[in-house]
Amino acid sequence: MSPSQNVSRRTALQLGLSGILAAGMTAATVSPAFAAAPRPAGPKRPATAHSTRITDIGPGVMQYALMSGVMLDGVCYIGSRNLEPTGLIALDVAARRVIRSTTLQTGHSVQALAVDPVRRVLYAGILQKSGGPQPNLYRWDLNSPDSAAVAIGRIGDRDVRDLAVSPDGTLFAVGGGGTGAPALWQYDPASGAVTSLGVPSAAVTLARAVAATDTTVYFGAGSTLGGGGATGRAALYAYDRATRVYTDITPSEMMPDPSIRELAVDGDRLLVSTAGSTQPTKLAAISLDDHASYSVATSVGKTAKNFAVLGEDVFCANETGLIRWNPAQGSLDAVTPGVDLGEIWGVDPWEGGLAVTSGYGVVVHLDVDGSVIEQIDLGEAGAPVSAQACMGIAVGAGFAYVGGNGTIARHDLAGGGVTNLRVPGEAKDAEVLDGVLYTGQYSSQGIWAYDPRSGEPFHRAASFPSAQNRPLDTNWDADNGLLLVAAQADTEGGGSLWTYDPATGASTCAVNPIDAVQLVRAVIAVDGVAYLGGDNAQKTGPRGTVVAWDPVEARELWRIETGLPNGIAALESHGRHLFALTIKGGLVVIDRSRQKIVHTADHGALVKGFAALKAARGVIYGVSDSTLFRIDPKTFAVTVVVADINGGWYSGPHLNVDEEGVIYTLRGRTLVKVEDWPQS
Repeated sequence: MSPSQNVSRRTALQLGLSGILAAGMTAATVSPAFAAAPRPAGPKRPATAHSTRITDIGPGVMQYALMSGVMLDGVCYIGSRNLEPTGLIALDVAARRVIRSTTLQTGHSVQALAVDPVRRVLYAGILQKSGGPQPNLYRWDLNSPDSAAVAIGRIGDRDVRDLAVSPDGTLFAVGGGGTGAPALWQYDPASGAVTSLGVPSAAVTLARAVAATDTTVYFGAGSTLGGGGATGRAALYAYDRATRVYTDITPSEMMPDPSIRELAVDGDRLLVSTAGSTQPTKLAAISLDDHASYSVATSVGKTAKNFAVLGEDVFCANETGLIRWNPAQGSLDAVTPGVDLGEIWGVDPWEGGLAVTSGYGVVVHLDVDGSVIEQIDLGEAGAPVSAQACMGIAVGAGFAYVGGNGTIARHDLAGGGVTNLRVPGEAKDAEVLDGVLYTGQYSSQGIWAYDPRSGEPFHRAASFPSAQNRPLDTNWDADNGLLLVAAQADTEGGGSLWTYDPATGASTCAVNPIDAVQLVRAVIAVDGVAYLGGDNAQKTGPRGTVVAWDPVEARELWRIETGLPNGIAALESHGRHLFALTIKGGLVVIDRSRQKIVHTADHGALVKGFAALKAARGVIYGVSDSTLFRIDPKTFAVTVVVADINGGWYSGPHLNVDEEGVIYTLRGRTLVKVEDWPQS
């Protein structure tokens, strides 16, 4: 569909409100009890037979994606991201070539790397989709050119987010993603034992920073993911290795921030940063001898990570470039690189300047003022380019767009070519409107736009409050001429609905339109009304609410509580019916004209987790992690279109349709076209 230049608002919004207003009533909350029998949907009719054809287009996104980088003796060691198999590479920066590589037997990404420079060992910790007995810690011997990384055990938390090696060679690890608060973990290379040193704070949800001396381990945590409610904020603890006692040493200036982001021991001081949200991040230098003695500076931007020390200056990365901080002088300024670096995963001193490991799959040598000395493309240097797990998908005007990390792959559906388009962050979902691609970009990137006809690169079309950092779903509201984006606030809890008018560039943001704890996971526009599907990042609290929302007036019209134990994963509509699919497969059909649930069903056998819905050719198509299926809009019967499609998605499955109603999604990590025609 094309953006409408003439906004058509229907009187009383014509979505069941006409009857309410005629009766002189106000829009009210509707909370049907699920114990009551749903209204019969009428007599069942035989299912329509379909003819289905699947065509492989090619890998959704091909690149060398990365999530970590650290230097030792002129070699940059880099951990892969969302590639199979997970792996490590060694880039000789001076020679501009990959000289070693190894694969890991588990995980999808390597966020945590730490070098033991004395013993010349690289340690790696992985991120993984599910916990279990499999290893998540690895060791790579750098003394032997032909050695492979070997598993050395596992920490009890699902994900390893950071690693540190003390001078005596002991490895310490932190992470999260388990059932409880994250612990501090220790690996003893002499015995090979991995042990928990306890949980310093029961309130936090994620630990992303650790540093160590021979006497003390520093543990930095907070609630960067799954924040809000009663979860903890930034927390910094010193663990005495002799007494095994934790002491809270969090600087008071950092306590309001969501999380400690980075730690590093530099001489006689501990360097600390926070992850910001509603306020800029903070930087601190804390005396190792007296933790109450410290200096704090307010930084620029919402993150600060990857410390690199050059003389008296401390450099670190934020979301747009680099920060130069001089703790002794109290000075701080932004360094604007001479090239877009996207998301930065490593900053190291190198030949009087800095070697920056960029999420764009490049290592860039900069001088201290940000000027580019040289760039090394890792794919050209010999890194293993392969198909990546993907994000959102959009189709239209002859192209299919598939999101990756720092990249959107543009597939020419007629000519067959593929172009990787650089864009910061991740395109979680997207729409093609009048040939222009509009994306919801994680994290805190807002809405970006790209017109393939203009020859211009991607650009940010609209910005929104940085705390509303995670867009999840997009939809085009043709009646109001608005792009709608459903979003989540990772650190604060709750979420928002964004609107963007492509004709004028105007945008709005309604924070917590459902309630203070429910994020907006799904949105669908019908006849000028936006329907919002709620979820909750916390294990307890309300979820699964569906709200009818006026996106122009930014006000609620009515709501329904689904009463199911899981939040809404996806929404779609057909006729007077609104289809809500919950996480783990609960189907709820709502009659919009009566604001009433008329059908419920459990499709957990097809939908084990997240899912997506899209209307095409008179039916509702859905995709889960395993299956492409269709929903009959009259009988509500669900039938399988493609079993075992097993899409290679990173943050939940997606599908989209072109102007002819042809479906595009992933089978494995391959973009496929699915033509599903009803037979007469």
